[in-house]
Amino acid sequence: MMQKPRLLVTRKLPDTVEKRLVDTFETILNPDDVPLDSEKLIQQSKNVDGILCTPNDQIDTDLIARLPDRIRIISTFSVGYEHIDITACQRRGIVVTNTPGVLTDATADIALLLLLGAARRAYEGERLIREDKWTGWNPTQLIGIGLQGKRLGILGMGRIGQAVAQRAQAFGMEIHYHNRTRLDHGATYHDSAESLLKVSDFLSLHFPLTPQTRGFLNAERLALMPKGAVVVNTARGGVVEDEALLAALKSGQVAAAGLDVFDGEPNLHPGYREMPNTLLLPHLGSATLETRNAMGFCAIDNLEAFFKGQTPPHPVTV
Repeated sequence: MMQKPRLLVTRKLPDTVEKRLVDTFETILNPDDVPLDSEKLIQQSKNVDGILCTPNDQIDTDLIARLPDRIRIISTFSVGYEHIDITACQRRGIVVTNTPGVLTDATADIALLLLLGAARRAYEGERLIREDKWTGWNPTQLIGIGLQGKRLGILGMGRIGQAVAQRAQAFGMEIHYHNRTRLDHGATYHDSAESLLKVSDFLSLHFPLTPQTRGFLNAERLALMPKGAVVVNTARGGVVEDEALLAALKSGQVAAAGLDVFDGEPNLHPGYREMPNTLLLPHLGSATLETRNAMGFCAIDNLEAFFKGQTPPHPVTV
């Protein structure tokens, strides 16, 4: 019988995903879900043919240089792959794959949750209840911002951006967007991000973190937005300049922010915790059982194809 490829899985994955992994590969699992630092990852990657990693694993240049020669593929349990040094992998001939397309609806749902929750001051209201400080209904208590007729600016009109637009239209929002290419979408296209920001009563971010987009939403761009706008980020924390957004939240230039991702997470900027007008979630964008299973199966599909000598369905680099 042909020997199964040997695989290192860096984190605990859903049970059905792990079952398929064990059935398909000779698999080293992480049942205690203890994050692996670089040294432990290198140690456990001895005598394996591939790695199934997650966004928490920093697969940087130094780590890649130290990986055993036997490793030929890194399959990431994510759409984003900024945690992997792609150039270093290419130099070593290591294929990298990701899991696009399967988390669109779940992430779009979280974007709408953040948009609604931030606009309607859900965090402040829940805190009143939990801290037993609610004294009863009154006409001016926690007045928020309605969605109907407001302009939603979407930066990055890919799968998730389009799914957010579809949902927001059901709430009566007017959709504006900026994208690298103009789409036949029925929404208002802006040929620059700056043009979009000027009309965005609400702003939802949906573009990848790259060296060019790091710190994209800075003080200058926030100042272009209508006063009292709402900012939602389900993309990557690094596309927002934290100090600039916090200053805008304090000044009222931004009325509220709904954030599911943070630069340096889980060590987010402590200033966010102090702001009553922030709705903060711990990177829940894809956190449904259906979606996490689909992500796992997609990662496995990539691995199976590769070890059969085929092109993986979702290569970042080959």
